[in-house]
Amino acid sequence: MALKCTSRIEGLTGMITMDTKGKVRRAFFVQKKPIRAITREYRLARNSVRDIVRAEQQPDATERRYDHREQPMPQLGAHVAALERLLEENAAKPKRERLTFLRLYEGLREGGYTGGYDAVRRYARGWERRAGERTAQAFVPLVFAPGEAYQFDWSHEIVVIAGAATKARVARFAPATAACCSSEPTA
Repeated sequence: MALKCTSRIEGLTGMITMDTKGKVRRAFFVQKKPIRAITREYRLARNSVRDIVRAEQQPDATERRYDHREQPMPQLGAHVAALERLLEENAAKPKRERLTFLRLYEGLREGGYTGGYDAVRRYARGWERRAGERTAQAFVPLVFAPGEAYQFDWSHEIVVIAGAATKARVARFAPATAACCSSEPTA
């Protein structure tokens, strides 16, 4: 957790450094100074000093988190079906013709939506993530029937033709079920 401070030691306003945290801990635990004396000496807020001291004793005590699992969308609720339809139509278009989230938001506004853009953008990102998970599932067989799949590769090889070394382009073409590949020079 990052804390802001104004410290005489550092000489400027900014983040509390590990050096300052060490000095605060030393003052509290070794020199047995009270928190108020430490705040005066290092010009830190009392809550910041308490956080530093508590972090030493209980690592999770000072960590502040806001757990929100689901963002409420009271304005968007009635327009979700229209937004989903717009998103599906948009996803079916070629990439260059797709509308931005802002354009989708403007389309919803024309349909009577009175909420903010951020709710639309947040919902659209979640929809894209869910749609990507649906379409990302694919099956690629690793075993092929004879004649069903082939391997092809180009390479440059040095070959000796009539006593002269020549660089030849080689095309390798073999069925995927073959144990080895054959090559034919194409000069």
